[in-house]
Amino acid sequence: MNSFFEARSSLFKLLIIFLWIFPEFVSAAQRFLVPVDFPGVPIAHSEARTGIYLGTPAILVLEKGDYLVSHDSFGPISERNGVAIYKSLDRGKSWSKVAQLHDQYYSSLFLSHGIPYIVGLSRYEGVPVIRRSMDGGRTWSNPVDADHGLLASGGKFFSAAVPVVVANNRIWHPMETIRSNGVWAGVMSASVNSDLMKASSWTFSEGLGPDPNWLGGDFHGWLEGNVVVDPSGKLIDLLRVYYNALPEKAAIISIDSNGKALVFDSDGGFIDMPGGGKKFTVRYDATSRSYWSLTNAVTDSSYSGTNFERARNTLALVSSRDLRAWTVCRIVLHSDDEKKHGFQYADWVVDGDDIVAAVRTAFDDDTGGAHSSHDSNYITFLRVSEFRSAPCR
Repeated sequence: MNSFFEARSSLFKLLIIFLWIFPEFVSAAQRFLVPVDFPGVPIAHSEARTGIYLGTPAILVLEKGDYLVSHDSFGPISERNGVAIYKSLDRGKSWSKVAQLHDQYYSSLFLSHGIPYIVGLSRYEGVPVIRRSMDGGRTWSNPVDADHGLLASGGKFFSAAVPVVVANNRIWHPMETIRSNGVWAGVMSASVNSDLMKASSWTFSEGLGPDPNWLGGDFHGWLEGNVVVDPSGKLIDLLRVYYNALPEKAAIISIDSNGKALVFDSDGGFIDMPGGGKKFTVRYDATSRSYWSLTNAVTDSSYSGTNFERARNTLALVSSRDLRAWTVCRIVLHSDDEKKHGFQYADWVVDGDDIVAAVRTAFDDDTGGAHSSHDSNYITFLRVSEFRSAPCR
């Protein structure tokens, strides 16, 4: 995976030149050079020299089988207040940009009563907003006031492309707040039969703050939680944890049934989770009766550095029966280039026997590649075929 450009054939070069001279032969969403053995299907690309990096991929399968992917941007030139929407009509083989949303950031995609919604923030450190599309993702409502998607009037919030879950006849989504001592855990919820565009439909939990004394003083924060229904039927918030040691950690917070109170027991609330120190999406699969995720696990010899939060050169399929004991089932992607390659922030859903994912990817391009493994220059689509057959160990 480290000699992609050297291995290009003359035919490949001529093909690329032809496509750039005659752009009508390639979709507008994919007019960029792709190296041989590229990890997935490119959806969006931004050259590192622009100072705009691509992040927060989210994926949704519509009722008719089409795919939607959203992403935002970060970096020194990014305004950090916009989301692009892409659509695939052929199960991820090709993609076209269909919308650009302003005043939208750190967002998740979900369906309610067959209608696609996007929920996130108005901008970096903004307030919660929600939009819906009545035409399959091409046009979206605007969050102009409390009756049309503007869900809070003040405060600093934090979120990510994490699951929107239906449980206890309510829709649940993590929604964290930013305080003077870091990110506080939190969730928001609304009745499944309410008008999701109205701020009055949503209940916000109390925040739960971090304690630097946890984990023997080596706890450095939590964020980007996942609302999940545990095997006993109770709601939890499973969060990424900053803890620079192995095995990596995640945190389990209990959510009360009315969505207002969060409870954390530091003695039993931290679990070992491969890749738990980087953003992950966890979902339950009823067919296998297991929880699954795609994480940046640090496995034997996969990473030689000491900053495990930046170990993003491996994407692993991991699974658990109980949300506490996690095992690595399959290495989906790996590169030995720890500094310039990253396959991170994977958001995914089950589609039949496969997992389909949108991935924030740092990889080679024709202008020098990504700025770093963290500063991703692509959003990519990835299919993990027959994921349930993976031999979990």
